[in-house]
Formats: sequence, structure tokens, C-alpha cells
Amino acid sequence: MTVEPASPPGFWADLRDAVPLRTVIIVIGVLLLQLGFILSYVGAFHHPSPHRLRLAVVAPPQLAAQTVNGLNAVDGAPLDAFTATSADAARRQIQQGTTSAALVVDPASNTDTLLIATGGGTSVANAVEQIVRATETNRHRALKVDDVVPLQSGDGRGLTGFYLVIGWIVGGYLVAALLGVAKGARPATLHRAVVRLIAMVPYAIVSGLGGAIIVGPVLGAMTGHLVALWGIGTLLVMAAATVTMAFQTLFGVIGIGVTVLLFVILGNPSAGGAYQPALLPPFWRAISGALPNGAGTEAVRRVIYFGGHDVTGPLAVIAAYAAAGTAVAMAAAVLRHRRDGRPAATVDG
Repeated sequence: MTVEPASPPGFWADLRDAVPLRTVIIVIGVLLLQLGFILSYVGAFHHPSPHRLRLAVVAPPQLAAQTVNGLNAVDGAPLDAFTATSADAARRQIQQGTTSAALVVDPASNTDTLLIATGGGTSVANAVEQIVRATETNRHRALKVDDVVPLQSGDGRGLTGFYLVIGWIVGGYLVAALLGVAKGARPATLHRAVVRLIAMVPYAIVSGLGGAIIVGPVLGAMTGHLVALWGIGTLLVMAAATVTMAFQTLFGVIGIGVTVLLFVILGNPSAGGAYQPALLPPFWRAISGALPNGAGTEAVRRVIYFGGHDVTGPLAVIAAYAAAGTAVAMAAAVLRHRRDGRPAATVDG
């Protein structure tokens, strides 16, 4: 009796054998992250347009209302003009970062003065100047510009703070992700989770100080406020690291992808680097201050250029992420051990 040789497996069988389902899922996840990256960055930056930038108007009573109404009637509502009591009051508001700019109308001449703050963001300052200059031209008036809060000489286009924040956040989530890959994405015990969290503290302190030294004494990109920047950097690194650990504890290796989604795909384009939040589309404008990237960029900007005025809000956002990441990582470790039927505090190598 002749035995027929078995037919060789087909292409699809070979493919299934060579590429497991888990790998296919990971590849699809990477593809989605890649497309999300393109969508988020291009969506945020392809058409920046100002949205209700606060503009103080200083003018005699008979001209103030007319000027404010004319500025607020510009198509698309790019400005939120209001009357200020005096030029000094408007200048103080700009120096505190509560107002983007101020138009000081001089009825005794044909030239008005626009007070801006490039330290608050060059894209905002440029947008306000462009809009006001156009309205002044229509009124047959000239315009001179006074930069009340100028950029430091080493802070080209005001991007130093943004890249400093991104560097701190990248360091925070990378060290947590690498530690998870080396020792298991999900800590084996609550004890190990606590040890990992504690280990992040010296790393955050050193990296926070290192970043502040680089942009300050080393490069001269941002002079002064070394200790304040150190504190912001330490808090940001801890926030990024603990949130990454929380996602890894919840989702395993997939948690790294969730971290990239939060910090890179959503956080970076909405942070207010190249374009401040007021020039971004509604979605990115709405999430900017709610993510560590945007909160960190705003905190650095307020410390360096606005004397720390209103910095408490951004710092509270960053601290909330650090606290939530810590709490979730520890709680997930406890729940995992209860599910597995082992004591939560058992040391598992």
C-alpha cells in the first residue's frame, strides 16, 4: 500500500505559525498609535487660529466702548477685549500673565501703543499684533509695539520651557517602562510596587536638578529660578513615572502604549509649545491644562516670566497625576494579589 506524502502547509498556515495572534494584536496597536500620532500633531498644528485672546483697552471714555466693540466684532472672535482703568493697570495684568496684551489709545496723536508679552508665548503675541494692526490700519492709525515681558536672550521663540518639560516627562516614563520590562510590567507583590515607587524619588530629584542646570548655568537658555525649576522637574518626572507604573500594573506591557498615548500623542501637541493653547483647535485647547505636559509648560512659563503668579493651578495638576499614579499602582498590586490568592505583602523575587 502506497502512502501519499502529506501536502505542505499553505501560506496562511505558515503565517499563523510564524506570527502569533499576540504579535498581530501588538502590531495593530502600534499602527493605531502611529496613526494617532499623525492625527494629533497635524490636527493640532495644521491651522492655528486665535480664540478669545484677552486684550485690555485703555482709552478715554468716549472712545473705550467703541474700540472694545470694534475689536470684539472681528470675524471668528479672536479677541476678548475689555476696558482697563489705566495703562499701568493693564501693564500689571500683562506682567502677571492674566492678560495677553493691551491697546493704549492716544487721542492726542495718530499713533496707539500695543503692549505685548512674548514671554507668554510668541505665537499669541504675534497673533494679537497682527489682528490689532489690521484694525488700526482700517481706522487710519499707526501702531507701535512695546514688549512688556520679553523673552530671555537664550530662550529662542520661547520654546526652552516646552522642551525642558518634554525631556523630564520622557525620562520619567522611560525609566518606569524600562524597569517594568526588566523586572516584569506588573510588580509581583505590593512590596515590590512600593520599592519601585520609592526608587523613582532619587531619580526624579537628580533628573529634575539636571534639567534645571542644563537650561540654566550650562546653556543660559533660562537664567535664574534654578530651585523652582528643579522642583517642577522633580514633580513632573514623578508624575510621568508613577502614571506609567500604574498603567503597567493595570495592563501589563500594553500599559506602555497607553502611556505613549497620554504623554506623547495627546500631551505634546496640546502642551502650548510652538502654539499656545489659545491658538489650538477646541479639543487640544480643552485638554492642554489637564495633562502634565501642558501644566508643566505653563508652570515653567509662569515661574520664569510672570514671577510665579498663578502657578499653583498647574502644579496642583502635576501633583494630582503623581498622587493618582502612586495610588493606582499600589491598589492594582493589592487587587492582583487578592485575585491570585497570595498575601499582598509577600516578597516575590
